Amino acid sequence: MKRSGTADLPLHYGHVPMWLAERMSKLGFAIVETIALEFSTSEVISKLSNPFWFQSFGAVMGMDWHSSGITTSVLGALKRSVNPHSKELGIYICGGKGKHSMLTPQELLFVGEKTGLDGNNLANCSRLTAKVDNTAIQDGFQLYQHNFIVDNKGQWAVIQQGMNPNSHTARRYHWHSQDLKSFINEPHTFIYGENQGNILNLTADAATKSREGILELVKEEPAKIIKEMKHLSMPAHHDVRMEDVNMKRLGAMLWTTHDNKPEDFEELLLLKGMGPRALQSLALVSEIIYGTPTRFEDPARFSFAHGGKDGHPFPVPVKIYDETIDTLQRAINRAKIGISDKLNAIQKLSEISRNAEESFTPNNNFDALIQRERENSHLYGGRTVFGDAKPKKNKPNNPNNQLELF
Repeated sequence: MKRSGTADLPLHYGHVPMWLAERMSKLGFAIVETIALEFSTSEVISKLSNPFWFQSFGAVMGMDWHSSGITTSVLGALKRSVNPHSKELGIYICGGKGKHSMLTPQELLFVGEKTGLDGNNLANCSRLTAKVDNTAIQDGFQLYQHNFIVDNKGQWAVIQQGMNPNSHTARRYHWHSQDLKSFINEPHTFIYGENQGNILNLTADAATKSREGILELVKEEPAKIIKEMKHLSMPAHHDVRMEDVNMKRLGAMLWTTHDNKPEDFEELLLLKGMGPRALQSLALVSEIIYGTPTRFEDPARFSFAHGGKDGHPFPVPVKIYDETIDTLQRAINRAKIGISDKLNAIQKLSEISRNAEESFTPNNNFDALIQRERENSHLYGGRTVFGDAKPKKNKPNNPNNQLELF
């Protein structure tokens, strides 16, 4: 059983523009399909239950890297793109935000009819997870989103989020059926949210009478649970700063994709034709698919794949985004007919970056990297919610300029 953990999520409002929402759906589906094809649907469920991976997943899709909006936007994009292919893919995404969250049990009964799974049990699990996070744990956060993701083998993950308008923060809760032994004894894989001190926890030993008929007796004292919590603080600032990123990992990836040519690596010959900037994005997408859990401790790093819709760390490079989607989709289609060469090359891209980290020393010229991305943004179709990126006046731009960044 994984211990509970907490992390801060600034509460953000607003909407995702259509030009980004459509691309998020396509890239999200391609990534999920690749993980299911390369590993299993159970691996998809497992990754979604990890909040560090989930935050990184949202960042690589061009969402604001640190905000609560990732939860709603990513799961909405996945539901739109995955569910039309649920039968062949074997993954079903139920629930959503607001009134859509209330329909989750009904949707799970329908999934049970289509798959032969016990829909009533799945619906009961959905209700219990919501009860625990919304009622049994009174931490000042009111649930407004509940998603239940299940595969055709019965493995499931729950991702739900609550808001605290007074503190302008959100808390995201993750569940995973594989690790679940009890709905009240450390049931979460993690909890995302700001640590605000002591809370009313109806799963505590002292609250037995209050939860009779709802929950069983909890074995751990609240003080011990709080002491053992893991904490990841997602800062309130919108910009991506050097302290938000593992510079050694980012630098090694940039060195691999920019300063070295793909032709230098026999394994990457199948990706020949992709420029350094496209390889940069593909390398981070590759890590989302093939990376181990410890690789997602700095979600901000994955915003260097496709930027962010708010312009941080730089505008979304629409042309590069489309090239990433096209490359990954073509690799998947080849793999489906037994030709896995392109998927192998994509996997090798992240492996080369990881291997380069062993002997790599970054120069930490972080501001120069951000500046170069922004100055070249218009060449890649850079776009934000505020409009298209414009070229810097009176200064030529060269996407292939050599700059000692790391």
